[in-house]
Amino acid sequence: MEKRMIETSFTEEDAAIEGSLRPRRLADYIGQDKIRQHISIAVEAARKRGEPLDHVLFFGPPGLGKTTLSCIIANEMGVGIKITSGPAIEKPGDMAAVLNGLQEGDVLFVDEIHRLNKQVEEVLYPAMEDYAIDIMIGKGSSAKSIRLELPRFTLVGATTRAGLLSAPLRDRFGMIERLDFYSPAQLQVILLHSAKVLGVEVEEDAAEEMARRSRGTPRLANRILKRVRDYAEVRHNGKVTVKVAETAMDMMDVDRVGLDYTDRKFLDALIGRFGGGPAGLDTLAASIGEDAGTIEDVVEPYLLQLGFISRTPRGRVASAACYRHLGLEMPEDTE
Repeated sequence: MEKRMIETSFTEEDAAIEGSLRPRRLADYIGQDKIRQHISIAVEAARKRGEPLDHVLFFGPPGLGKTTLSCIIANEMGVGIKITSGPAIEKPGDMAAVLNGLQEGDVLFVDEIHRLNKQVEEVLYPAMEDYAIDIMIGKGSSAKSIRLELPRFTLVGATTRAGLLSAPLRDRFGMIERLDFYSPAQLQVILLHSAKVLGVEVEEDAAEEMARRSRGTPRLANRILKRVRDYAEVRHNGKVTVKVAETAMDMMDVDRVGLDYTDRKFLDALIGRFGGGPAGLDTLAASIGEDAGTIEDVVEPYLLQLGFISRTPRGRVASAACYRHLGLEMPEDTE
């Protein structure tokens, strides 16, 4: 396949937070070892056969590298990439226009793919299987369907809520990969690499402390690094030491295990207002003025990983570890 310049359309937030920190090659990607191995084998096999890579679905919490991996796949395959999102494609005609604009072997990345509406999703079925779409021309009794052939392409879908993806769409992906949270050691390596790219001097112990407070998420780790860098440049000599990093993160309301203001507000409501639970998601969301989807997708995954809460049939329950972290005594009658 002829190598072309990759097209990107990152959001302003992505550009501001990630910038040049995104790895471009699979060899430079840190973490997600099993996924890297699967993609490496699949890419090499596809290139040997001269075929596009099979369709790929990435799912997992936000900020773990789904967009980055899609760009890496395009780079490794030597093809172009077009990036869009489920909510941005409102009508079947919009999806047809996007698909018709692809070139042979291109990667189409659809973020939050579970938010595609049913009519748009149905356009994808023949496109993914037969590389063709059916277009209706005319109305009423004179309407007729025309099949439009498409270049062979790779659809890379990303979602934070795989359970909301319809079975017919999910089954059409040849590779389905789950991204897990990163370990502090992996985040420390990412932070030290990002520091070199940004031209900021960071002590290893400071990188370790920032990694510990980054909730297992590279995007958040890089965001914290940039804010700590700003603090170091304004209040100190620009060098990030452990003390500088701790002070800066305390100013950001990020505690020693990575809990932020929203996390603590959620836990305070669960314990203070509902006695540690069980409490329903919608009730908790309403009590703290947050969207239930935000709590379920952003707040709860990390709290569950820490073992601070449990999801039970009757609602959310705070654990003994949560009480200890907040410095509270667990009621004797708590389950």
